[in-house]
Amino acid sequence: MKVRGRLDNTTVFLYSICIVNLLDLPLAPPSLRKIIHCDCDCFYASVEMRDDPSLRGRPLAVGGRPDHRGVIATCNYEARRFGVHSAMSSALALRKCPELLIMPPSMEKYRIASRQIMAIYRDYTAEVEPLSLDEAYLDVTRTDRCKGSATLMANEIRERVRDTVGVTVSAGVAPNKFVAKIASDWNKPDGLYVVRPHEVDAFVAALPVRKIFGVGKVTAAKLEKLGLTTCAQLRDWALVDLHRQFGVFGKRLYELSRGIDERPVRADQERKSVSVETTYVTDLRTLEECAAELRRLAEQLDVRIARADAAAAVRKLFVKIRFADFQRTTVECVGEVTHLPTLLALLEKGFARRNQPVRLLGVGVRLEEEHLAQNGQFTLFDDEPADEVISPNAF
Repeated sequence: MKVRGRLDNTTVFLYSICIVNLLDLPLAPPSLRKIIHCDCDCFYASVEMRDDPSLRGRPLAVGGRPDHRGVIATCNYEARRFGVHSAMSSALALRKCPELLIMPPSMEKYRIASRQIMAIYRDYTAEVEPLSLDEAYLDVTRTDRCKGSATLMANEIRERVRDTVGVTVSAGVAPNKFVAKIASDWNKPDGLYVVRPHEVDAFVAALPVRKIFGVGKVTAAKLEKLGLTTCAQLRDWALVDLHRQFGVFGKRLYELSRGIDERPVRADQERKSVSVETTYVTDLRTLEECAAELRRLAEQLDVRIARADAAAAVRKLFVKIRFADFQRTTVECVGEVTHLPTLLALLEKGFARRNQPVRLLGVGVRLEEEHLAQNGQFTLFDDEPADEVISPNAF
């Protein structure tokens, strides 16, 4: 039978997974690696308590002022007992915990501590992928320290960070990034959890589906509506059915529910965008007020682009708006350089979508992937398979 024309990617994908399901072919065995995920415990708050021991034992948060629509960046475990958590508004945090002390962030102090911690990580492997100032993946598959034991390395790293930097680190050890990240949260704070290769299947099967990377509130609600609350239940679904329900993310659900994650640890990360935004104490009520603020933000954006040496890589301009009712919209267009008239036109289009007062305004640029790749940078979640398969060594 002849097929006229070209098949689109979705059709090709569906054909391929139908063949896999019909033949009942097993998934290719994942390459075995030794990954450590390190995550500092309430990092900003820990640094503040390190520098001022009198803060220990009382509810403490680092964040913005409640009278300036500030939000909580992090808080210690005393505050968490009251239901305070990161990204919560400072005003709500104070209502939940009237005794809460909210300190303004001291970013330079946190950066210094972060550099010290990352230097310790790099004593064990050059393959360190920072996710933030206080969190990183380490691939120690080829590391000879501690007789090649990832568990011993994780313990030694935690002791060194505690003794030299003065903050605690929780760590997870596993054969891949997905399981290692979940494991690092298992015995927080100041804990270690190890999932050995033969334990991955049972460990992941018992996990709630909301633990899967990329499953947010909307996807979790959809999964729950389908009667899927654990990874074990998710495994009962064929790949083709997950694709019908969740598109290309269905493949990710299929793999991660089985503990399969071939993402490599990348030491160099792509900077996908440069942006600047402001949340206003008083809402901006008119387009003219927004335009005046946008001009100021555009000047700050130009400075940041220059500092990042990214002018040649600008691919798109965008304007982000959050309205008084917390609804958000983003408008973007292709552009080579920051161009104020274009940004103003994007603002006008975005503002017209709801025509309401604005509480947050942001401008930014998205960057060319080709330019970044030429400079030795890679995408954050590159699904490229490992170069080689490593035999299991001591965990």
